[in-house]
Amino acid sequence: MNILIFGATSAIAQAVAARYAAAENRFYLIARNGEKLAALRERLTGAGAGEVETALADLARLENHPEMIEAAFADLKSVDLVLIAHGTLPDQARCEQDTNAALEALNVNGLSPISLLTELAPRMRKQAHGTLAVITSVAGDRGRPSNYVYGSAKAMVSAYLQGLRGKLHGADVHVIDIRPGLVDSPMTAHLEKGPLFASPEQVAGGIVRAVSRRKQTVYVPGWWRIVMAIVRWLPNIIFKRLNF
Repeated sequence: MNILIFGATSAIAQAVAARYAAAENRFYLIARNGEKLAALRERLTGAGAGEVETALADLARLENHPEMIEAAFADLKSVDLVLIAHGTLPDQARCEQDTNAALEALNVNGLSPISLLTELAPRMRKQAHGTLAVITSVAGDRGRPSNYVYGSAKAMVSAYLQGLRGKLHGADVHVIDIRPGLVDSPMTAHLEKGPLFASPEQVAGGIVRAVSRRKQTVYVPGWWRIVMAIVRWLPNIIFKRLNF
């Protein structure tokens, strides 16, 4: 299987890649940290992966996406799985006071994945197979006071994926919206950990299962589906008073 990963050095992406490495799959890994990319390449090769190519890129630079994707497809020829796994957890308080910070958060977490998907979709349609798997978040299910800038970006991506899924259905290209809850990773290093946190390995297991079973919208761990159903159900008169 040929696998293309954006944001390959994120904790979840690395855990996913490790699960596919033993099957002698080929990888094309894109991230902005060269040292981490080199270490991941060595790790995957040592675990039994086939060819592992890497490319340095700042995925917030949307203008570079066409050339970046062209290079990836030129190397792999055909892509069986695309994983979009990059993102940041912005400072909500700063975003409320600084328009540039808010726009930067929306760009990285919302516009960047959509830009990549817009470039990827026609290529996937042309080859008439493959899976587009995108990590969004449970935060996109409903705008909450504590992280509505981040959540709105993720909600935008989820809505885009829903429409794209229908567009690509006839081309046998599968689209998966992966919605993790809290994950114990460098992105959440500043947060106090509790029982709701999952490990990157747990989330990776859910992603691999979702790909193999051709799921559409996946909450990982699965019990987040119940939690967010309750959150979505809460009447506005109650919900707006909850500061979480």
